[in-house]
Amino acid sequence: MAARPPPRSCDTFVALPPAAAGGRVVFGKNSDRPRDEVQEVLHCPAAQHPPGAALQCTYIEIEQVRHTYAVVLSRPSWLWGAEMGANEHGVCIGNEAVWGREEVCDDEALLGMDLVRLGLERADTAEKALTVIVDLLEKYGQGGNCMESHMAFTYHNSFLIADRKEAWVLETSGKYWAAEKVEGGVRNISNQLSITTKIDRQHPELKEYAKSKGWWDGEKEFDFAATYSYVNTARMTTSRGRYCEGYKLLNKHKGSITSETMMEILRDKESGINMEGGFMTTGSMVSVLPQETNLPCIHFFTGTPDPARSVFKPFIFVPDVTQLLKTTSPTFGHDDPVKKQPRFQSKPDRRHELYKKHESAAVAMEAMKDKGKEMLQKIQMLEKSKINEMESILENGCLDTNQVVNLFSQCVEEELKIYSS
Repeated sequence: MAARPPPRSCDTFVALPPAAAGGRVVFGKNSDRPRDEVQEVLHCPAAQHPPGAALQCTYIEIEQVRHTYAVVLSRPSWLWGAEMGANEHGVCIGNEAVWGREEVCDDEALLGMDLVRLGLERADTAEKALTVIVDLLEKYGQGGNCMESHMAFTYHNSFLIADRKEAWVLETSGKYWAAEKVEGGVRNISNQLSITTKIDRQHPELKEYAKSKGWWDGEKEFDFAATYSYVNTARMTTSRGRYCEGYKLLNKHKGSITSETMMEILRDKESGINMEGGFMTTGSMVSVLPQETNLPCIHFFTGTPDPARSVFKPFIFVPDVTQLLKTTSPTFGHDDPVKKQPRFQSKPDRRHELYKKHESAAVAMEAMKDKGKEMLQKIQMLEKSKINEMESILENGCLDTNQVVNLFSQCVEEELKIYSS
């Protein structure tokens, strides 16, 4: 048996009524990646595409669809896909690295992060996004280096997909997959398979393949995580892993989970959810999805590492959103080392303006404790004022689209001012 890599991954959470407050769905994710990797936040408008158009993803080209929905993404700036994001219909997706018995394919195919973006661009509900992802998985497969480095870092993927009404967990092992529908309460995913016996959709050959490999005898109840990985599913929610710690934090706040609660969970360092070290939390996202379709979905992104000293900035989909220039990384066209063969022979400076200022501020916070404390208080006050503003929109149903077009960009400007003071 090949040695398994250390569990370096992320955490994604969802709370549905009655666990979430106010009859809303609350989604949250930390993206844990190599500590020097830049995560950008960008908005891509809806678009029409000609018949037969091709789409270049991170490594491979696939067939484009006629219409793609508007998306807002938080992504490692060297690749095409995204770690997490949302679309104009209130669909949110986050993905995690998972490993199991099935060998991980090193061949270049679709990355899990490509599948996140494709699901968002092509589906207007959570379940349709699941269908988009599994169909693409069947057609093109998953694989390729998930790190901007000549050292290979590859994995299978799990996904948490939510909309205003429900959520789905989709977990994969090569081309095989299982999906679980979440209709109430709380659910989280981390760097392990977690679907056990509640399987609502599955790859048609999921069980037969497990039998052919000798992982399942065909007699006892089929448990996906136990069969396809090395997880003792009886101990999943009691062992000291991040999956278990996330499960505990969600359950601790069950019945009153708000966007602020989700932000607190993502900031939790003791549990390891806010990760530090060689792999760290490089970007975070929280979304509030009201069940009433006349109210807007609100998506908060940091665009900077370590949510404990970052601002969750709100974004709402409206026509003609101001482009998010100060959280968008520079591009290098055909000269990008990711696009050249052999790949990853050098590493350009991908830092966007907010990342640079946040990085300098983090150094200043460490060096001058009093100034650091004061700066932290200011960014916390800025975030709190934005949360209150968003709450007012949701409670009153009053949306000034002229102001909302600049919502995220304006908050970035206010955050930059704090870092420059």
